[in-house]
Amino acid sequence: MRGPRPVPAHLPLTPAVFAILLALADGEKHGYAIMKEAALPAGGSIVLGPGTLYGTLDRLIRDELVEETGLTDDARRRYYRLTRRGHRALAAETSRLAASLHTALARIEVEAPGRRGARA
Repeated sequence: MRGPRPVPAHLPLTPAVFAILLALADGEKHGYAIMKEAALPAGGSIVLGPGTLYGTLDRLIRDELVEETGLTDDARRRYYRLTRRGHRALAAETSRLAASLHTALARIEVEAPGRRGARA
């Protein structure tokens, strides 16, 4: 059996993976809390159905980006947290996205509405 892929091999992250890692960045959460946070604008506005969420969590656990905490407050509720690899992957993707955003903003020359000479 092969070990987990190096962090750069995970990039770019899919929107679902990014939203899940972002939701877990500030601490452990159960699946429904991850789903709710991902749907918020600050969480990426990603609507995750249960199949997508738990299938993605299974892959993230396999790739050692996320782990189960082993704690539960209900027999049906599992809690998840980022691993160090997960933190590194989230940081790398955030840097990649920030660089792309910087380039995009420079290229489209964002101007105030109503200014003469603004590009259409």
